[in-house]
Amino acid sequence: MTDQLLKDAFLEQIEEIDYPCVMAKSALLSGNIHTIIAEAFCPAPFHAREVLADIYAAIDVIEDKPGYHSIAVLFRQPAMMSEAEYDEVFWPYLQSLHMLDSAQYGWNENVSSDPSSKNFSFSLKGEAFYVIGMHNKSSRKARVTSMPAIIFNPHRQFDALREKGKYTKIRDTIRERDAAYAGSPNPMLQDFGEASEVFQYTGTKLDKENWTCPFKPQTQA
Repeated sequence: MTDQLLKDAFLEQIEEIDYPCVMAKSALLSGNIHTIIAEAFCPAPFHAREVLADIYAAIDVIEDKPGYHSIAVLFRQPAMMSEAEYDEVFWPYLQSLHMLDSAQYGWNENVSSDPSSKNFSFSLKGEAFYVIGMHNKSSRKARVTSMPAIIFNPHRQFDALREKGKYTKIRDTIRERDAAYAGSPNPMLQDFGEASEVFQYTGTKLDKENWTCPFKPQTQA
């Protein structure tokens, strides 16, 4: 599959009338989904380095352009065999991005770097992100893609909605649409500040009492 076909397949999914995330739909209509094509879904630093440079470039664009934004990293290969296989690569990949990023930038000061904290959010180039994993074996329909993918959603846009008093309405709309789209509510969903958002990142149903996030910020590594 060519890079353009890979990108088109991803964007066409969001364009589907029943796709639940209305914020993603708005970003698509505004031309604010910034797609990055990567060769292999592999956590080795030399794979992550080029992707990180592209993420930095997208962050620069986001800072200068209003509206909803998403940075979508789409990997050409490989197809996943299970949710567990995706999770085994996802967390080391975030770790590689962070280790490279921490050599230049500090953690966003408005969120916690501790993945066990209810105020945790991932950070790159000082920008806080809510991260979403997507792949061909996801148990959540809205997260099923033909290719492995990692989506970085700027936290600032959720904060702006809260300040305007619009967050709860949009959140509830997305959750209702997602339950209808998938046939059941997502059991991992909780609001920022109630529980660590790491439980939501990959889409895998996790035991919140016994699962420990593999990601470690540089201060704890």
